Amino acid sequence: MSLTELFPDVKLLPRADKLRLMQFLVVELAQEEGVSLFTPGAVYPVWTPLNSFEAADTLMEMLEDYKATSA
Repeated sequence: MSLTELFPDVKLLPRADKLRLMQFLVVELAQEEGVSLFTPGAVYPVWTPLNSFEAADTLMEMLEDYKATSA
């Protein structure tokens, strides 16, 4: 079956199945390229600005500098 023959069938898929198809294709392409994706069951840190007061101070300084130079 050619790719052009698949398109009409893909259009008929529900949204969840389209997302699963996309995930499948991304994993396939990554494996072909030798790129390692997420390992099932592994823990990955996620950065959050919550309680990041140093970042807030830096942003405030940048905002004050911007206001001073644009006024």
